[in-house]
Amino acid sequence: DGLYTAPTDEALRSDIEPVVRLVEEAAQGLLRQPAQASPKFFYDVLGSRLFDAITELEAYYPTRTEALVFDTQGAAMAEAVRACLGRPPVLVELGAGNCSKASRLFALLQARAYVAVDISVEFLRQSLLNLQLQHPEMDLAGVGLDFSASLDLPADLPVLDSGPRLLFYPGSSIGNFAPDEALRLLRDMHQLAAGGALLIGVDLIKSSALLEAAYDDELGVTAAFNLNLLLHLNRVLGSDFRPADWRHVACFNAVESRIEMHLEARRALVVSWPGGQRRFSAGERLHTENSYKWTPAGFESLLQRAGFGSVQTWCDPKGWFAVCLASG
Repeated sequence: DGLYTAPTDEALRSDIEPVVRLVEEAAQGLLRQPAQASPKFFYDVLGSRLFDAITELEAYYPTRTEALVFDTQGAAMAEAVRACLGRPPVLVELGAGNCSKASRLFALLQARAYVAVDISVEFLRQSLLNLQLQHPEMDLAGVGLDFSASLDLPADLPVLDSGPRLLFYPGSSIGNFAPDEALRLLRDMHQLAAGGALLIGVDLIKSSALLEAAYDDELGVTAAFNLNLLLHLNRVLGSDFRPADWRHVACFNAVESRIEMHLEARRALVVSWPGGQRRFSAGERLHTENSYKWTPAGFESLLQRAGFGSVQTWCDPKGWFAVCLASG
């Protein structure tokens, strides 16, 4: 897509993996035992909009609980950021989506500029255009990137050097990574912060009933989000998934301390794509997502193992969600 600078359609740099690599990853995942699909395939334009709808559901506590932490303790966080960085930061949001979480912090953090990073390029493009209209004085830039594979932002993005970097990774998305993968990603974040800091949300361990309700809502929005992954795979891989052949399953794995999302075959079937196919028996599952849950102490230890220095943590009164500030 070249370089894209909002609002003139020139501030969004796209470094999304070439289609060939996406096709290979999708095919390899389907041929595994058990079959898997990366959560990155959730996020086409429709998937991004469905996730926005999920965050509005009563059962989906992470978004509103994280917002409560910022609403009640945001001033303390901002003071801690100022003490850590010394001057207004460049806010670099990973997994920016509609950019709404970061934009609510612009004034609080006195952000000098904003860089939004997300895998869904077209959705991010529209989000940035809307955001520039709301904040015409703010320098904005966007990067279309699958940062789960590599967190290398364009070296020629001048806005990155206009102040100390505050990386922002809200919404507990770090939970999508197994602990060893999370450690690798946090080490990449430490390097990208370049002596700045990281502000990150993390979902905490709680009852399985609360967790499972959040990932299997009564309206079926999360089910639609999960099933839409199949349509995205069809476009990427040329496969012939039929969403009606599958049902959404969400369950808490207490041993691994994670919510798992699967798609379960309603009948015996064969999924085909150019150059390959996979047979599924009735009841066989395609594993689409993990969401690991942490204790505050366990996650602070992980941040320090990744190379960050001091860590400050703020939680909601129920202890459901934490926001951590880790110094570079």
